[in-house]
Amino acid sequence: MAFVPELKRIGFVILAVAASAVLVWFGTGLFPMWPLLWLAPLPILLVSARSSGWVAALAAITAWALGSLNKDHYYDASLQVPLVGRIEIVLLPAMVIASGVLLHRALLLRGAQWSALVAFPAMWVSFEYLFNLTSPHGTAVSVAYTQLDCLPVLQLASITGPWGISFVVLGFSSAVAIGVSLLRTDRRKAMQIVGATLGTIALALVFGAARLALPPPPNQEVKVGLVASDFGPNKGSAAPGADTDRVLKDYAEQALVLAERGAQVIVLAEHVGEMTEAQAPAVDAIFQPISDVTGATIVVGVGYESQRDPRNQARVYAPHNTVLLYNKHHLLPPFESRFTPGTTLTVLPEANSKWGVAICKDMDFTTLSRQYGVDGVGLMLVPGWDFVVDRVSHGHMAIMRGVESGFAIARAGRGGSLMVTDDRGRILGETDSGSAPFATLLVAVPAVHDGTIYERLGDRFAIVILGVLAFTLVRVTGSRGS
Repeated sequence: MAFVPELKRIGFVILAVAASAVLVWFGTGLFPMWPLLWLAPLPILLVSARSSGWVAALAAITAWALGSLNKDHYYDASLQVPLVGRIEIVLLPAMVIASGVLLHRALLLRGAQWSALVAFPAMWVSFEYLFNLTSPHGTAVSVAYTQLDCLPVLQLASITGPWGISFVVLGFSSAVAIGVSLLRTDRRKAMQIVGATLGTIALALVFGAARLALPPPPNQEVKVGLVASDFGPNKGSAAPGADTDRVLKDYAEQALVLAERGAQVIVLAEHVGEMTEAQAPAVDAIFQPISDVTGATIVVGVGYESQRDPRNQARVYAPHNTVLLYNKHHLLPPFESRFTPGTTLTVLPEANSKWGVAICKDMDFTTLSRQYGVDGVGLMLVPGWDFVVDRVSHGHMAIMRGVESGFAIARAGRGGSLMVTDDRGRILGETDSGSAPFATLLVAVPAVHDGTIYERLGDRFAIVILGVLAFTLVRVTGSRGS
């Protein structure tokens, strides 16, 4: 009957893998349910304490890889990632999770419980940070984005950036797993570890609640208008010449309506048409008069076609001013590989605030947004273009940049949504870009810069976590004791 205990162990492992996979599937992906990721690693961490290293590693890789298949159709159909690339997207994070589980397990078995507590989240956060530094996709792998709907937790980004949110979320499962493991042998230490972790989370929540309760400065609101279209020829980018001229005139009509309704700044979607160098004066002649007459600033996203220097560009028309240009820094491969990346910021000094300009994927990167924060920008104007299904998973990523660096965001995303958020990450207005032939949104938003700790310190928390990971890797070879 020796096979009966073995059968139970196998069943426990299979159940744990299935549970983690389901929690990852629904806790991440295109429409994440934020509470689920707090629990997602727990089943495989519990398995690791009762199994061999090989079983623990295999369980972790299998669970995370299966759960991560929730976005495979998006990578295939929308982003056109080849099969080899999609396999890498699934397996690389799963292998990092497995490495964290093995480090957690090794430290736990050696009696270094406090080191085990931080080892698992430190492994993942180190991966997030290094990926951010080396990949053209920036912070895309961060699990912190799963928490955008939990506003008290989201405020932690104003201190640590996304890295602290990821660390706290994954650290919860690590603490519970250690608590369960020690419950029979050392109840006191189990309570210490779980209590310290819950206390840290409670402090983060209290900070977040207090930050959300602070009222915005009075008389600092700006009325923002957004325009995007997903219908007819506007689904793609209009070709240079008559097509672009027609599309931009249609957009201009909508901008004029919003200006007449009181919009002080109007943001059009990204790359609504492609204009040549020769066509630029004609395009400027469409929007500059509207700005001059109404007093509204208008941001227009276009493809600037030039044999020498093509750009994904935002052209900014301020009343009685020369046209300001912003060129997108972070381009989406392979779709935008022909464009030259921009290198400079565009800041508009206003009476009571500063406004900054970025384009779509630029808001996936912490450094660019932090530079705007350091410059004192209170409102970011962002033309965008999404793939419909990722209107939440990608379109909402910009929200965290505002919390990190202390500014509101007005993002006009075609193939997604029109969205206005404040510097706490609260969505003040949002509408589907496919809700009308030309979807529009008019929202008043506080547009004053609110300095943050993250703005001043940058990624120092992530660097500290790299040090924590290095310590635990050295610690795992040491003697017993935590």
